[in-house]
Amino acid sequence: MKLIKFTSLCLFAFLIVFNACKKDENFTTDAGAKLSFSTDTLRFDTVFTQLGSATRYFKVFNRNDKPIRIAKIALGNKAPATYNLNIDGIAGRSFTNVEIGANDSIYVFAEVTINPNAPLSISPFVVSEDLIFETNGNSQRVVIESWGQNANYLPNFKAKGSVSLLSAGNSNTVINWDDKKPYVIYGVLFVDSCTLRIAAGTHIYVHGGFATTDKTLYRDGIIYVLPNAKIEAKGTLAQPIIIEGDRLEKEFANEADQWAGLIIGNRSQGNVLNFTTIRNSRVGIRLDSAANLTLNSCKIYNTASSGFLGIHSTLKAENCLFYGGGGSSAQLEYGGVYDFKYCTMASFGSKIAALSANNFKCVEQNALGKCVRAIGYPLSMTASNCIFYGSKDDEISFFDVSGAGTIVGFNYDFKNCIVRVKDLLKPENTPDFLTKCKDCINADVRAKLFKKSSEGDYHLDTLSIAEMKALPITNILSDIEGKLRDVQKPDIGCFEYQYK
Repeated sequence: MKLIKFTSLCLFAFLIVFNACKKDENFTTDAGAKLSFSTDTLRFDTVFTQLGSATRYFKVFNRNDKPIRIAKIALGNKAPATYNLNIDGIAGRSFTNVEIGANDSIYVFAEVTINPNAPLSISPFVVSEDLIFETNGNSQRVVIESWGQNANYLPNFKAKGSVSLLSAGNSNTVINWDDKKPYVIYGVLFVDSCTLRIAAGTHIYVHGGFATTDKTLYRDGIIYVLPNAKIEAKGTLAQPIIIEGDRLEKEFANEADQWAGLIIGNRSQGNVLNFTTIRNSRVGIRLDSAANLTLNSCKIYNTASSGFLGIHSTLKAENCLFYGGGGSSAQLEYGGVYDFKYCTMASFGSKIAALSANNFKCVEQNALGKCVRAIGYPLSMTASNCIFYGSKDDEISFFDVSGAGTIVGFNYDFKNCIVRVKDLLKPENTPDFLTKCKDCINADVRAKLFKKSSEGDYHLDTLSIAEMKALPITNILSDIEGKLRDVQKPDIGCFEYQYK
């Protein structure tokens, strides 16, 4: 009897081992046998106001007819936050040889612990981590995203790539952004039927990314002011307003194209930005047809395209600094009315002129992309005590269609400006530019002008040719930093040189 029991036990053990070996041999090793996930991004939509944690989960599917073995599941460890995992009841941050049966699935639970009041370097607004799955030589990932800082998130964390509306239903109603906490914008935020008034010292972060609509890929992260709305940014010298991307790592400090930009839509009236900085976007400000805007002591820089793009619009800019753009500092399209006083437009390293202006819009192109039919609209542009300078021979570019059988109008009045032009003066372009540019200086590459433009410092050099060359303007008595200008002989540009 004992012999029979022992023989049966051995046989049972053999069957277990045999089946286990058979099971191991059954795992698919096909590189094409990939995993599927219930989501590609696991988002934590909890806004923490104090130290806390939250848990979310997703499923991992093996949709193959054979079992699969995941060699490794691990966090990428790129996020400055605490993420913990639990896979099928086992806790940890890294797992090996995780098995999923044929046409089966497993649960992955993720927990995040965040201190929302920690410094931004430790707890940025968007904390993003990669959970990496390595299977049969393939590497797949699920992104884990959570909110870090305690802030005003508009409209909400899930709005990335979507459109939302900020509206009071009445164009005379004021919506105040005056919270001490920052504002973080997701997707495209339309401002409609109200005045958006932004208080001094407000910091706005825009979460940019790529989104699709009607199969068209576009850059989102947009603040869009509609015709029945306007924006009033009430920054001060002591408390400027800053609008920028939400990537706070050091390597992104000078990175352009992080978000799309501020768009002021056609016919929007009464827009004002005082002591406001806009940076790291695709376009700084786009001012559309028949809209108007006043800029006072503003900085627009590190843009992938133009700092300011005006299309058939009206702009008044005083004591403003534009630099570091992939396009023009100021791009004026299809005419309009533009007035610049004590502005500095610097273009170093870009192939596009600091200032470009035209008075037409192309309405038809041929198969080669060449414009074959255009319509014109008058351009009226004035510039007093401004700098248009950079690394190219021509930092001003004009395109006037008035002479092409039409009478459109291309009018400009420049006084006491520093420019850099060469080809602009050719007979086929604007040969009389320097004659009409009253008391202007055409500076070459050797000119002493800025303190250290290579480091984004556009204060005037000790020997700057801009010193004491401006024409006093009665109502502009200080520069972009609030320093008093010389009453009789002020300096050209947004900065007044300060003698020690």
